Amino acid sequence: MNKIYIRDLIIGEGRPKICVPICGKNQEEILGEAEKIHELPADVVEWRADWYDDIFDVASLQKILEALRGILGEKPILFTFRSIQEGGEKAVRPEQYFAMNLAACESGYADAVDVELFMDKKVKKSIIDVAHRYEKTVIASNHDFIKTPDKDEIIRRLILMDEMDADILKIAVMPKKKSDVLELLGATEEMERLYTEKPLVTMSMGPLGLISRLSGETFGSAMTFGAGEKVSAPGQMPAKQLKLVLDAIHENME
Repeated sequence: MNKIYIRDLIIGEGRPKICVPICGKNQEEILGEAEKIHELPADVVEWRADWYDDIFDVASLQKILEALRGILGEKPILFTFRSIQEGGEKAVRPEQYFAMNLAACESGYADAVDVELFMDKKVKKSIIDVAHRYEKTVIASNHDFIKTPDKDEIIRRLILMDEMDADILKIAVMPKKKSDVLELLGATEEMERLYTEKPLVTMSMGPLGLISRLSGETFGSAMTFGAGEKVSAPGQMPAKQLKLVLDAIHENME
C-alpha cells in the first residue's frame, strides 16, 4: 500500500487512522465541536459541511474553515459535502458542488476533499484537477445506505475511483445479513491485493457492520470513522473506545 501524507499524518502505514466528523448546523455548533476534538484521539477531522445551514455561501464556508484551522492547529482537515443521494443532509446542484470544493481548496485551510464517485463526470474531474493543483488530497467516495453490492461490484466501484485519479478510495455499504459484512471485507482484501496500491477506506455500516470498522489493519482499510459529538453514519462508535480497540489489535499484530 502506498503512503499518503496529509500534513504530518501518514495514511497507509500502521494502525488505521481515526477520522472524527464535525456535524454542526451553525458556526457556534461547528466551532464548539472543534474545541472538543482536542479531547478525542482524532487523527483527521472531517467537516461534514452539508450539515451547515449556510454552506452555499462560499465566503461563509471559507471563514468557517479559517476558524477551524485556528482551533485545530496542524490536525488534518477533510472537507466533505455529502449529497442527499449518498446519505447527506442537503440536495446540491453540480455547479454548487464544484463551487464549494473549489472554495475549500482555494482557502488554504482544508487539507483534503471528498469527491463522490457518482457526481457529475465533468464536475468531478474539475474538482480533482483543482485539488491536485492546490496540493490537496482527494478521497473518492461512494455510500450505499440501502444494501451491500456483491464483491465484484464493490471492487468495480473502487477501481473506477482509482481510474479517476483519486488518492484514497472509500466505500461504505449497508449490510442486511452477516454475509454482507464478509462481502465487504473480502472485496477490501482483494482490491488491496490485486488492483491498487492506493489506500482504501472501507466500512460496513450499522451495528452489524461494526467489526469492519475495527478490522482494517487485517483486511486493508487504512482509515476508519469514530464519533465525536455526533455520528455521521450508522455504526460509528465513540472515538475513544475505537482507539483502544485499534491500538490493541495493532500491538498484537506486530
